[in-house]
Amino acid sequence: MNLELRNLDEVRQATAVLATGNGDALDRLVWTGVFAQGDVRDAARQSVFDQCKSSGIYPASIHELYMARGRGEVAPTFTVPAINIRGIAYDTARALFRARKALDAGAVLIEIARSEMTYTDQRPIEYVFVLLAAALREGWKGPVFIQGDHFQISAKKYAVDPVAEKKTVMDLASEAIAAGFYNIDVDTSTLVELDKPTHLEQQQLNGTLCAEITAHIRKVEPKGVHVSVGGEIGEVGGRNSTAEELEAFVGIFNTELAKLAPGAPGMSKISIQTGTSHGGVPLPDGTIAKVKLDFDTLESLSKLSTKKYGFAGTVQHGASTLPSELFGEFPKRLACEVHLATEFQNMIFDHPAFPADFKAAIYEKLRVTDAADRKATDSDEQFFYKTRKKALGGYKKEMWGMPLAARQAIGKSLEDRFTFLLGTLCVNGTRAVAEKYAPFVPGSFPTAIATVGVTKGPEDITGLSD
Repeated sequence: MNLELRNLDEVRQATAVLATGNGDALDRLVWTGVFAQGDVRDAARQSVFDQCKSSGIYPASIHELYMARGRGEVAPTFTVPAINIRGIAYDTARALFRARKALDAGAVLIEIARSEMTYTDQRPIEYVFVLLAAALREGWKGPVFIQGDHFQISAKKYAVDPVAEKKTVMDLASEAIAAGFYNIDVDTSTLVELDKPTHLEQQQLNGTLCAEITAHIRKVEPKGVHVSVGGEIGEVGGRNSTAEELEAFVGIFNTELAKLAPGAPGMSKISIQTGTSHGGVPLPDGTIAKVKLDFDTLESLSKLSTKKYGFAGTVQHGASTLPSELFGEFPKRLACEVHLATEFQNMIFDHPAFPADFKAAIYEKLRVTDAADRKATDSDEQFFYKTRKKALGGYKKEMWGMPLAARQAIGKSLEDRFTFLLGTLCVNGTRAVAEKYAPFVPGSFPTAIATVGVTKGPEDITGLSD
């Protein structure tokens, strides 16, 4: 399949047709905006951005909604899903917006992590473009909350050159904000020093670096927009978080931010560790090990963060591979946000409609190109489960170009799963409150060439998405 528009004249013609609501014209503009180069690519993106803006679709920050929740103006009856879209992004996002439209679900975040940008080959401006285009294709109206997930400091790289590593994350934040990412999870939890004797000493570097990055975010955010910033006190996959750690981290963060950016808004939420791991733990037979999640810690720290600091609550990472029956617990336990990713990737690769010969070709290439990453004890199922994410970028064009029937079948399964999750997390009917606290801010809509900071994908790092 080749939907690419070849020149600026074809882009202009498609743009004229797009204004009439023609879905095929939009599909061609999206394909061109992702796979073309130079002026043709940028023109395709700009035409879609212009149509989105005139249709009432815009990127927004969830900060004010979260702070209203922290003040008690918005009841903590729902948990916002933060959904990482990795593969066949346009089809996956369309499935999500269909589910959201049917349920009137406005309080939903769509995100991508620093590490994901590399292996999925999706820079911020492309990601925003595809998401807004999907919203337009499915008739969504209102704010679209797009988040930078795990904008993470690599402890290994920080130890070698702290100035350069910090600059890398700040540059990425600048690039993302210019593209319309008005929600960013700053992850400096990799620098927590658990060998130190006190909680203040353990969290000192974490809190200080998080404040420095937040001050930078406040400096580059658009006028009238307060980017929603989240901090993290415990690296996912480590030991469970405690109240003492939370208080130490927030105290350091608030003190440092007040020095660097007096009067600037701080965090709106805080991520903690309660027993999960990113992507789940694959067993030799390909199934995922069961996780015992500490909901008591999630609830108690959420209450503490709201009562003492006015946060929306706590954030749960690494949840997408949890059993379905557990998701109803998140709203009950006052979690303000839960991150979901790997399950949707799995649904794409493992769907019966995914072409078997294509999947076999991907796996055979991974068997060769990533052999060095294979542990001696790994079964094929474990190895491919852990490495197939790398095919999402390398085979992006081929995956986007899979037969329509296959993509529609996969999209329907994703839509059904999104519908279940949105309902179980109780975000159905939240469009009005999302629009109330996240109205369109003039001057905040990105342009097609809104790239600032790093110009090539940051190298993959240890931190993963959920």
